[in-house]
Amino acid sequence: MPEKYTMRPSRVLEKLRKGEVAYATKLNLGDARAAEIAAMSGFDCIWTDMEHVPNDWSAVEKQILAAKAHGVDTVVRVARGSYSDLVRPLEMDATAVMVPHIMSLSDAKSVVRCTKFYPLGMRPVDGGNADGAYCNIELADYLQQANAERFNILQIEDVEPLDELEDIIALPGLDMIFFGPGDFSQSIGAPGQMDHPLIGETRKRIAELAAKHGKFAGTVGSTASSEELIAMGYRFISVGADVVALSQYFRNIVRELHKQEEIRVNGVYADRKEKVSP
Repeated sequence: MPEKYTMRPSRVLEKLRKGEVAYATKLNLGDARAAEIAAMSGFDCIWTDMEHVPNDWSAVEKQILAAKAHGVDTVVRVARGSYSDLVRPLEMDATAVMVPHIMSLSDAKSVVRCTKFYPLGMRPVDGGNADGAYCNIELADYLQQANAERFNILQIEDVEPLDELEDIIALPGLDMIFFGPGDFSQSIGAPGQMDHPLIGETRKRIAELAAKHGKFAGTVGSTASSEELIAMGYRFISVGADVVALSQYFRNIVRELHKQEEIRVNGVYADRKEKVSP
């Protein structure tokens, strides 16, 4: 008998539904090999960006395939555009779409409508792409599985939606609310001041409201801050970025080479500034 196809389950959702923590890392580079290296490193998810980065759809599709080869999810942060920009990553079998700068309850409702099938939304139906196993998943099963195994992430990065924040988070069909402190700091007139009280208050409030309404809370963090964020209620944490990793790696190499060069040329220990005995 022909094989019965089902949608690839989400590694992130499986962990979150068990009450565990899922970790992602951000990719600015559009190369599939960078995505595969990140996936091989043990992250639950890679987050590739189309808001700030000039990646094209073919590059993103290859990154999704590279992550899938290692059982790792892909989140695509989209550029704000038409409904097609929200749907296309899902149809390429990305696990989630991240939508930046949600500005109001109305804005959030529009995103949910475009990213969820009936009865949660009215996402346009195809099924003939990678997520639907190219029409090899029965339509009713495809719609049900997509609503269950694919998710949307709505970003709070501005002061404008704060008055409607609870209504946004309580919205049926919203899966994850994600706090972006960088843009938020600019929005409150304190760019880059990550210790600003309103950033801390908003971060805490988002986690509390997500827990209250049975939604997942996500944000950016670090190895130093992850435990604090988990204690606060965050279960999806993005740590690090490919461009940062490469920059640090290459800078460290050059720094070590310069130290060795100083010893060789001047007979001086770079760290102690002492003459080497002949």
